[in-house]
Amino acid sequence: MGEGVRSPPLYRPALPLFIMKAVTKIPENIYKFSENKSLKELRAYIDNTYELHYSANKFQALEFIEECGHGEGFCMGNLLKYAQRYGRKGGKNKDDLMKILHYGIIMLHIHEESEDDRSN
Repeated sequence: MGEGVRSPPLYRPALPLFIMKAVTKIPENIYKFSENKSLKELRAYIDNTYELHYSANKFQALEFIEECGHGEGFCMGNLLKYAQRYGRKGGKNKDDLMKILHYGIIMLHIHEESEDDRSN
């Protein structure tokens, strides 16, 4: 990047500690709604986005959007977009649900970042 222009930090999703503890303590066979299967599929979906054009040059467009202070609005807009689109474009498209969950996770990251900023 040019002089005086700060490159955005790499996006590193962070889960709150209570979620990490819950994920590591619950046996696989306890889930009633196949959450373990869905979480594995979601992880594979998110991992795949890092291999696609969404992370060209090691930066995702969302990193720049977030750096400009528009990350929350961008994510909320996309959450609404894909929730409205589910069942309408391409039928009941599982990819739309994955996108909703992915943007939800990114919103958790933005929320945690803003909470950290407020406590400092």
